[in-house]
Parts: sequence; C-alpha cells; structure tokens
Amino acid sequence: MNADQVLQEIREVNLSYLMLAQSLIRSDREQALFRLGISEQAADRLASLSPAQVVKVASSNTLLCRMRMDDDLVWSLLTNHGKGAANDSVSRLHASILMAGRHQEAA
Repeated sequence: MNADQVLQEIREVNLSYLMLAQSLIRSDREQALFRLGISEQAADRLASLSPAQVVKVASSNTLLCRMRMDDDLVWSLLTNHGKGAANDSVSRLHASILMAGRHQEAA
C-alpha cells in the first residue's frame, strides 16, 4: 500500500466515522457520548456540521478517531480467545466496564 492509498483510506474512515457519529448523536445522545467517548461540546459541534462541512473535515490527512483501548488489561480482556464462550462474555463485559469508567473520568 503506497502513501496515496493510505491517505485515501484515512479520508474514507474519517467520513464514515463522522457520519456514524452524527447519526448516533441525533438518535441517542447519551449513548453516543459513551460509545464515541466524546464530550458534550464535541457532540454539539459534530451534530451541527452540514454535509459539506463533514466532507471537508473528513478530507483531512489526520485520522479523526482513535483507539481508546490503550491499556494492556483491556486488550487482553478483548482478545481472550479460546477460553470458552461464557468466559468471553464475562471478559468483554469487564472490558466495557473498564472503558466506561475511563469515559466518566474524561467527562
């Protein structure tokens, strides 16, 4: 994959992310704040963007979303394969609780 392809992929991800974010914010604001890990102010700004503004912002060479799972514990819980379906569910629930706590700290 060359540099132009990478930049095009980033732009596509940005556009998809912004469209998803707007849709979530408009349908269920509280859930969107939690799932996206954004502040009230960011949600207000995203919700108010026109389609032309969304396309313009998405055309940035910088990825607009980021991985919020920057903790080894969360990664190990999410990637705990082969330990049984019940344990997988518990691990995913535990990871969700950890990330929710971090969202509350950031807000």
